[in-house]
Amino acid sequence: MFSKACEYGIKACVFIAINSYEDKRVSPKEIAEEINSPQAFTAKILQALVRHNVISSIKGAYGGFEVNKHEIKHIKLSQIVNAIDGDSIYKGCGLGLETCDENHPCPVHDKFKSVRDELKHMLETTSLEELALNIKSGASFLKV
Repeated sequence: MFSKACEYGIKACVFIAINSYEDKRVSPKEIAEEINSPQAFTAKILQALVRHNVISSIKGAYGGFEVNKHEIKHIKLSQIVNAIDGDSIYKGCGLGLETCDENHPCPVHDKFKSVRDELKHMLETTSLEELALNIKSGASFLKV
């Protein structure tokens, strides 16, 4: 459903948020290790998230990545997905056809449209805070 970069981006944001609650900044190396992603690839993903104002990057000896604690509840998954994958997840054909619309639908067009609509709703209503708190409470996990 999501690109690998987007999966890593969501995991990275959750890990950064958890640490931000404890006033800790995390390095790209720590993030890459936590989400099991190549460090160079992780750095590119983090740059995109900074450019889209999802996370912040602080330079220097005590630098790293963080999220303003008061903003975590306002950051929606849709912002993370849009920063990395754009809005193609809401527009693409379920079978990968180049041309698929109301006038020229693929065999799963109508059924896939409702799935996309539900996904969009979930991404727009799920906050980074919700995910981070589920990890902190042990209700969900970032890695096995």
